[in-house]
Amino acid sequence: MERAVRREAAIEAMADFLLREGMEAARLRPLAAAAGTSDRMLLYYFTDTGEAVTAALERLAARLPPMLSAALPPGARLPPAALLRQVFELMVSPGFRPFTLLWNEMAAGAGRHRQPHRAVATGIGDGYVTWLMGHLALEDAAERAGMAALLLATIDGLLLLEAAGRRDLAEVALGQFERSFQPR
Repeated sequence: MERAVRREAAIEAMADFLLREGMEAARLRPLAAAAGTSDRMLLYYFTDTGEAVTAALERLAARLPPMLSAALPPGARLPPAALLRQVFELMVSPGFRPFTLLWNEMAAGAGRHRQPHRAVATGIGDGYVTWLMGHLALEDAAERAGMAALLLATIDGLLLLEAAGRRDLAEVALGQFERSFQPR
C-alpha cells in the first residue's frame, strides 16, 4: 500500500515538474529530485525512466478534460469561428499555457517517432478533437468531425505562432478565419 501511495505522489510531482520544465528535463535525476526521492527509489516505483515519464504525461493528459469542461461546459455549442477564438484565448491563458507548450514539445517528438511522445500526443489529440466536436454548433456529424480536425490544426498553428512571439500573425490568421465563416 505504501509503495502505491508514494508512486502516486511521485507521478503528481513529476507531472508538475514536466509542466514547469518541459520534456528536455525528463531525465532520471531531475525527475527523481522533483519527486523528492533518489534515482534508485524512482526506479523502484517504475521499471525505467520511460515508464515514469509516460505515467507523468498520462496524468497531465487526464487533467485536461476537467479543465476544458470548466472553461466551456459540456453542451455549450458555438459556431466554428467563435469556438476557435475562445479555445485559442483559453490555450494561451496562464492556466493552460504550460500545457500548450508541453503539447508543442510532444508533437515535435511524435513527429520524430519518439515514445512516449507519439502515444501520448495521439491520445491528447484525439481527446481535443472529441472535445471540439462536442462544442461545435453543426448538426451533421461528418461536417462536425471535419471541422473539429480543421480547428485542431488551426489552433496548433496559432499556438505555434504565439509561442514564437508572433501573436500579431496569430491575430491576423484568426481574423481571416472569422471572415471566412461570415455569411455572405
